[in-house]
Amino acid sequence: MAHAPQIKIPATYMRGGTSKGVFFALQDLPEVAQVPGPARDRLLLRVIGSPDPYGKQTDGMGAATSSTSKSVILSRSTRPDHDVDYLFGQVSIDKPFVDWSGNCGNLTAAVGPFAIRNGLVDPARVPRDGIAIIRIWQANIGKTIISHVPMTAGEVQETGDFELDGVTFPAAEVQLEFMDPADDADGGSMFPTGNLVDMLEVPGIGSFQATMINSGIPTIFLNAEALGFKGTELQDDINGDPALLAKLETIRAHGSLRMGLIKSIEEAAGRQHTPKLAWVAPPRDYTASSGKKITTGDVDLLVRAMSMGKLHHAMMGTASVAIATAACVPGTLVNLAAGGGEREAVRFGHPSGTLRVGSKAQLVDGQWSVTKAIMSRSARVLMEGRVHVPFGG
Repeated sequence: MAHAPQIKIPATYMRGGTSKGVFFALQDLPEVAQVPGPARDRLLLRVIGSPDPYGKQTDGMGAATSSTSKSVILSRSTRPDHDVDYLFGQVSIDKPFVDWSGNCGNLTAAVGPFAIRNGLVDPARVPRDGIAIIRIWQANIGKTIISHVPMTAGEVQETGDFELDGVTFPAAEVQLEFMDPADDADGGSMFPTGNLVDMLEVPGIGSFQATMINSGIPTIFLNAEALGFKGTELQDDINGDPALLAKLETIRAHGSLRMGLIKSIEEAAGRQHTPKLAWVAPPRDYTASSGKKITTGDVDLLVRAMSMGKLHHAMMGTASVAIATAACVPGTLVNLAAGGGEREAVRFGHPSGTLRVGSKAQLVDGQWSVTKAIMSRSARVLMEGRVHVPFGG
């Protein structure tokens, strides 16, 4: 019986923020996978262990959650004033596709460290001690991200005392600046419908007030109360209810159509990574998944978000950018849940704890714009070497 031999590809398994994934340097991939297309997708699916009808990804590097079914491809940037090009692939767990439609904000924290360690950054730009300023071109969305990577004795510093809810152990802080995060290409608005709040009609389910925004990642925000929620939900409250998950996915699909991201409802099934669906609520006491007590005085609002069809265990980095932006625009559902008015930062509660994010929005010629959103994450190499994968090209 003929068999396909395994190939060995240099790879690094990294945690970035509350996610982890398999990182590759572009030049290390098989030649046929160095360009976009079916061969690249087949390779990454096999590396991660998808599609897996058992939903476990046992025969791959994935860990059967949206936060851990991820791949990253990096290369030296060919763009002026940038150091590294960053391409992110969200790998479906049970279906045979890789979603390239958006960024992963959490794994962005690991891009600078990987790029430095793997010689993708000009050594003259990396200090022996201090902070390396790494200019990242996010190829999925065509945006610039500035990463502040701590350096000690010529090496990336990974350990430290920065604590991030959703991550078990403290580490070194990596500050990220998402420059001009709104998707306003071709003269569009970061509010694609032109409104801060719309009425979203979902046949067979109902009508919902919604703030739909393209910033960081396309996101649909609803009021928790309209969904019958409190905003204090944890994963077990949502992810074990197939009927509820189907309802939320239907709402997401109709929001995607309203935002102009798809042309038909059927297309939503092949675009699971974007847009995100989230719900917001005013502060209230709850217990995070770690057992940590969150009080009304700890946060400005509560946010819960869906990722790849399931409630996220913490908060996606890109959705955090959307939260920061929307919170700073008076009149959005996010801003109103936080008490309304003008602000440049917000602390929100998520299933694993709290997170502070900052943004500065301004009204220019009748259109809202934001220059950057800021947040802190951490990153660490978990394993590096070669990933073995059956692949025939």
